[in-house]
Amino acid sequence: MNNIYDSHAHYDSESFDEDRDAVLSSLPGRGICGVINCASDLPSSEVCLALAEKYAFINAACGVHPHEASKAPADYLGTLRKLCLDKNCVAVGEIGLDYHYDFSPREVQLRLFEEQIELANELGLPVIVHDREAHGDTLDILKKYRPRGVVHCFSGSVESAREVVNLGMYIGLGGAVTFKNARKPAEVAAFVPQDRLLIETDCPYMTPVPFRGQRNDSGYIPYTAQVLAQLRGITPQEVLDLTRRNANALFGTEL
Repeated sequence: MNNIYDSHAHYDSESFDEDRDAVLSSLPGRGICGVINCASDLPSSEVCLALAEKYAFINAACGVHPHEASKAPADYLGTLRKLCLDKNCVAVGEIGLDYHYDFSPREVQLRLFEEQIELANELGLPVIVHDREAHGDTLDILKKYRPRGVVHCFSGSVESAREVVNLGMYIGLGGAVTFKNARKPAEVAAFVPQDRLLIETDCPYMTPVPFRGQRNDSGYIPYTAQVLAQLRGITPQEVLDLTRRNANALFGTEL
């Protein structure tokens, strides 16, 4: 398969420290044409930009993840603005809310989420949104600011997905659709309009069946594409072709 566009990855993760260059150098030969590497804080934003500078098929998203929100320095927004102005930054992310772990106080998560969406809107960049067990607050903020972007690794219901799509945003789906008892992701995968679907790994996490439990990378996307194709009644290559078009449209990365 080809035309594989991984719309959400974390190749800056320490999981790749021993073989990062070998893995990344192998991806074009495995059919991968594009990767959005997403940051979790200011230092990882710099690493993402460096990876994007080194590999032509990688672009960066810069931002502060909700897990890291309480650690952001008081002047983080000025630094983030400068990072987002880099030619290799195509989105603000990964940003959002995580009420499952609550590693940062919710009021801090909410403040940084709103501030970063405002920055994205100011710079004309899309956002990459993390939403875990925070669907109500996430939707309220998206409705308030109406950014362009994607809710990645979507875990909500079809009803929630419909609200996201109605805002003009995209839905990102990955290895979770291959898991046993993945009822909600499967229902959402069948529902999402053709022009609003993105495919992702969230690597090194969320590895699809039959490799669940191993380190994930973009080369495993065909296994996710096969399940999406079955749910949507098209071929795996058609899934990859349409998700590449959608990623290029959202991130402005058409070569």
